[in-house]
Amino acid sequence: MLKLIGRPGWGSVMVEAQLAWYGLDYTVEDVDDLFKSAEARAGLQPVNPLAQIPTLVLPDGAVMTESAAITLHLADVAASSALVPAPGEHERPRFLRWLIFIVANIYPTFTFADDPARFVPGEEAQKGFRANVDDYGRRLWSIVEGEAGQPWFLGGRLSALDVYICAMTRWRPRSQWFAANAPRLAAIAAAADALPQLQSVWNRNFPAS
Repeated sequence: MLKLIGRPGWGSVMVEAQLAWYGLDYTVEDVDDLFKSAEARAGLQPVNPLAQIPTLVLPDGAVMTESAAITLHLADVAASSALVPAPGEHERPRFLRWLIFIVANIYPTFTFADDPARFVPGEEAQKGFRANVDDYGRRLWSIVEGEAGQPWFLGGRLSALDVYICAMTRWRPRSQWFAANAPRLAAIAAAADALPQLQSVWNRNFPAS
C-alpha cells in the first residue's frame, strides 16, 4: 500500500488527488504545521531530510519526494494516461514543460515567501522580500495564463496540470486575483473543482472553500 505523508490544504493535495483519481490503494498520514512544529519536522526528517511534503512511501518502503516525479510515477503505477499524456501523444512535451515550470518556478515562491525569516534577517527586509516574491509569483502565473487552453490546460483533455491549477489557485494570490487577472486558469480550476471523482479530496483539504 502507498502511504502519502501530507497536510490538508498543502502541496500534498495534488498527489492525494491523483491517488484518488487512479483508485490506487493508499493511506494518508497527516503531519502538523511544519513551519510551527519542530516535532513535526523532526519526525519527518528521517524519511525526507528536507522535512517537506508531499512525501510518498512506496509499498516496498522506498521514499519518493518531489510532486512532479510522483506524478509521473503514479501514472506508471496505474498504467494510465488519464492524467499524464503517454509517450508518443502529441500533448506530452507540452505537459512536461508546464508541469516542470509550475514545480520549478511557481511552487518555490511559496517555499520562500511562506516563512521569509528562514531566508532574510530583519522584519522590514522580510516584508520586502515577501512582497517581491509574491509579485514574482503573479508574473509567473500570468505566463501560465497566456498558455492555458480550454476547457483544460492542454485543451480538450484533462491532465494533472489541471489538478495542480485547481489546488494552487486557492493559495496566494487567491481565487479573486485569478478571476480578475487569469480567467482561463480560474475556469480550469472551477472545472476541476467540480469533478465528482475528486470531491472527497477537495472537501478534505479545503473544507471551507
